[in-house]
Amino acid sequence: MTLPATEPNRLPYWLRRLWPVYCFLAVLVTFGYAHYDPYQLDGDAVAYMDIGDLIRSHQWHGIINGYWNPLYPAALALGHILFHSTRYTELHAYYMVNFVIFLMEMLAIVAFTDSLVRLREHLEAATIGPASFLLDRYTLRYLGLGLLVFSTQRELSMGKVRPDALLQAFLLLGLSALLRYLATSHLRYTALMGISLGLAYLTKSFAFLFTLLCILALVLFRRFWQRQSFASITAAGLLALLCFAIVAGPYIAALSRQKGRFDFGDSGTLNYAWFVAGTEKMHLQQDQTSLFGASEVHLKHPEKLLLQSPPVFSYSQLPYGTYPDWFDNSFWNDRVKAHINPHAEIIVIGQCIVRMCRYVANHPEAWLLLFVFLIMGGRLHRQWGTSTNAFWLPPLLLGLGVLGIYGIVNVEDRYITIGFLAILLPLFAALRLSSSVQPATRTAASAAVAILALIAIGDSARTVGELRRVQIFAQLPAGWYDPEIFGAAHALNDLGVVPGDTVACIGARACLNDHYWARIAGVRILTEIYEPDYVLYPSFVAMPHREEAYDLVRRQGAKVLVGHFPPAQMNPTNPIATGWQELGSSSLYALPLNLPPASHP
Repeated sequence: MTLPATEPNRLPYWLRRLWPVYCFLAVLVTFGYAHYDPYQLDGDAVAYMDIGDLIRSHQWHGIINGYWNPLYPAALALGHILFHSTRYTELHAYYMVNFVIFLMEMLAIVAFTDSLVRLREHLEAATIGPASFLLDRYTLRYLGLGLLVFSTQRELSMGKVRPDALLQAFLLLGLSALLRYLATSHLRYTALMGISLGLAYLTKSFAFLFTLLCILALVLFRRFWQRQSFASITAAGLLALLCFAIVAGPYIAALSRQKGRFDFGDSGTLNYAWFVAGTEKMHLQQDQTSLFGASEVHLKHPEKLLLQSPPVFSYSQLPYGTYPDWFDNSFWNDRVKAHINPHAEIIVIGQCIVRMCRYVANHPEAWLLLFVFLIMGGRLHRQWGTSTNAFWLPPLLLGLGVLGIYGIVNVEDRYITIGFLAILLPLFAALRLSSSVQPATRTAASAAVAILALIAIGDSARTVGELRRVQIFAQLPAGWYDPEIFGAAHALNDLGVVPGDTVACIGARACLNDHYWARIAGVRILTEIYEPDYVLYPSFVAMPHREEAYDLVRRQGAKVLVGHFPPAQMNPTNPIATGWQELGSSSLYALPLNLPPASHP
């Protein structure tokens, strides 16, 4: 076969030909994660699962939630139906849902990199003519997919039942549609942008602010770089906003009606109150003014405090959720209004910058590759005025916007991956070759990207193989199976606690951090003896009025009280352990309260 004259060697040809093979390998190793990724659940995951149950049972009022948005739970509900899951097998279905979301992310990455190249070519032809860019379309595809595989291996893994990967897919699709519109002026792409960002909002309320930034980027770039008329810009912006409103508007209207005010979600304001204003996060009461921080607090329906010492709370007001206290935190913290605290804000921003630097240190591959390309002769265009090809500017600034929004409140790796992808990929796409650089430099750059992409696959394959060996050695029936959590749920049912019963919990680990045991057992936690320490036993030993707290919880109708204790301390000779029973071979223990005498020793 005769190669095109523009290709000095066969590497670009083989990168195109082997692209389907690489995609297959990426799918294969990620499917391995979906089978062998270990149990990684937390309280957030259980809340999403509970909302998915409400969707399947058509309890629409309970789905309207100011803290968690409904699209990811809807995906979980669909997976639950397709796999005919039970409480004990649902995690397999949810891992498969995350795998399908990964396939969506692959599509979104390809759409994003191709849109970058399309806008790059369009603006280059309209400015100074053809330019010699370091990376071509397929090389950028390999780079984007390789970075996605790294991200899936680390912060967006199959075992994390959370919406961040789905949010990333829709945000990338929205950015792709924006770039396509800037390159073609076709209004259908602004409609697609509005729809994609509307679905992103239904996944996570963060996308509401991001949508406004995208529309602002559209207006500014069309006006100052592309010199378009005000009428065409207005039509495009309004169409994007209209399509967003069609998708997201019904949920915003339902949420606003529930709250009695305009409300597109309370997760951002509550996190600002907790992390910046210094407001107490858990079990805030109206008379605890010392815990208000810089917030104004007029709680509409606070948690019911049954006992002051130790604190005992009832969650019977909220009829939804395995653990209602975290099922909808906006319900318990309704009308917490945070005020700006400049001193605390500076501290929080500094902490977030440190976390972002740590993210870069934990993801060094792309940054090191960018540095190598600069050494090899790749150059970023120094001018970005309105007469230059600044195709990279909208996605890069929007990526910085993501980091900025999270950076003033709270940063976690899973939040900011989309921001760094929106920054890194345009930077790589913008690299040019100077006239003094040999043509072989482009070949070397393509080879380096291919090696990075293969390393991502190889490292993931090695990790999957190790996870499989661990599963076989531990004799686990599946990667998602946690013997302690599942064994505790079985033991709880064997004690006589049946699905539909109510129970109580004690300690942060059994209550907030990982209460999946209660969901598997089919029970609801409606009473809690609050002990914030992750290690419960020392504070439990020193707890005042312990027996009084037991009696109070018993009067609330809880069948058992469950806590997490070190097995070495909960032995029959320890008077503290009197009445407590180990649940299976776990560190979870249950104190029978309202069980028939025949059901426990």
